[in-house]
Amino acid sequence: MVYETVKAGPCPIGVMAKVEIIPITNITIIDKGSDIGEEIAKAVKAMGVDLLEGDIIVIAHSIVSRAEGSFVRLSEVTPSPFAVKIAEVTGKDPRHVEVILQNSRKIVRMEGGLLICETHHGFVCANAGVDASNSGGIDVVLTLPKDPDRSAENIRRRLREIAGVDVAVIISDTFGRPFRKGTINVAIGCSGINPLWDRRGEKDLFGRTLVSKITCIADELASAAELVMGQADEGIPAAIIRGYRYDRSNLPAKVVIRERDEDIFR
Repeated sequence: MVYETVKAGPCPIGVMAKVEIIPITNITIIDKGSDIGEEIAKAVKAMGVDLLEGDIIVIAHSIVSRAEGSFVRLSEVTPSPFAVKIAEVTGKDPRHVEVILQNSRKIVRMEGGLLICETHHGFVCANAGVDASNSGGIDVVLTLPKDPDRSAENIRRRLREIAGVDVAVIISDTFGRPFRKGTINVAIGCSGINPLWDRRGEKDLFGRTLVSKITCIADELASAAELVMGQADEGIPAAIIRGYRYDRSNLPAKVVIRERDEDIFR
């Protein structure tokens, strides 16, 4: 994939008079083969809203996974002996555990009913991102998109074809945090935006030079969008963030993953 660099306009990144978060309602149930870009464009039009240049579209990975066929029917899964052993310890369905193992690079931590894994993408999260909620069926579990950054790029390109404007796209998922209770939305894929805002070298209010200030803009935007999207039966899998100025360097969300030599927690 080729990533282009297009800098933001003259207004500094992050400086704005107002930021709007608009839930995208009336998105139809997404099935395998659905055109996410087209479905979002239709839903936005039905709301009487126009997509504007520089909008940011945050999309729950669940509908991307369903559209791309990244789901598994547990009735078709035969658990391995290792999966059965882990299921006995965690109290999980051994078929669910088998899918988790297939989507994991390694198990990072296992305690009680928790299974923290590193996915093949490099994400560290519960159950390798394998999720039964909003999966489309009682016997179905969703897996993460194979390449969330490419998925975001494809949706962004499709929206540009339909709406005639360039927007940024963020694909989100809910992750837990090791030292704080509760889950938050984070970016697992993005296109049309630099997910990191590197402010090292700038001055603070008292003239001190910042030496380690890098903000994960993509995660902040994903969490902001979740306030109107919800995580249960709200039925709002996408939102528009409008008015936030960002660096339009087209970098993938995988640049957010901390390199192993910087990871002091594993």
